[in-house]
Amino acid sequence: TAVLVTLAVVLAGACASPKPAPAWRAEAFSEESPFEYRTPVAAGDLCAVGQRALLSQGYQVEATQPQAVRGRKFFQPAPGHHMELNISLVCLPTPAGAVLYANALQTRYELKTSTTSAGVSVAGMGSISLPWMSDKDSLVKVGEETVADPEFYSRLFALISAMEHMLPE
Repeated sequence: TAVLVTLAVVLAGACASPKPAPAWRAEAFSEESPFEYRTPVAAGDLCAVGQRALLSQGYQVEATQPQAVRGRKFFQPAPGHHMELNISLVCLPTPAGAVLYANALQTRYELKTSTTSAGVSVAGMGSISLPWMSDKDSLVKVGEETVADPEFYSRLFALISAMEHMLPE
């Protein structure tokens, strides 16, 4: 019996899916960061340029503060699949101007269908389940991740740099 218990434990362990490694293990905390852009422009002015950059690309700017901007944009890459891209910009002063920190969060949704049937209950007679079926579609969040692609941030910072000339003198 001990052999059977050991065999059952081994088989159960083999069927379990392996857990992914914790995300914090991949964090390097390097001085070189794709998430920052430095400029001689003042912090408040830099965030104004960041806001204009997001607006120029079709982002809805939701929250603006003197040194922070948040924007979002929706995508539908395929029928039944939806994505939302949220970008946060934080502008902080430095002795030589300002630094802009950018963070983009991509959220993925899929269209899921659930089927329900109807039931009727009449007092004194009991209940009846009727074959009235209804389908309900809903968007279900299936994943979310920080955009870590340095090229994405390089394109954003290139646009911001190109738009800095729009600042009033």
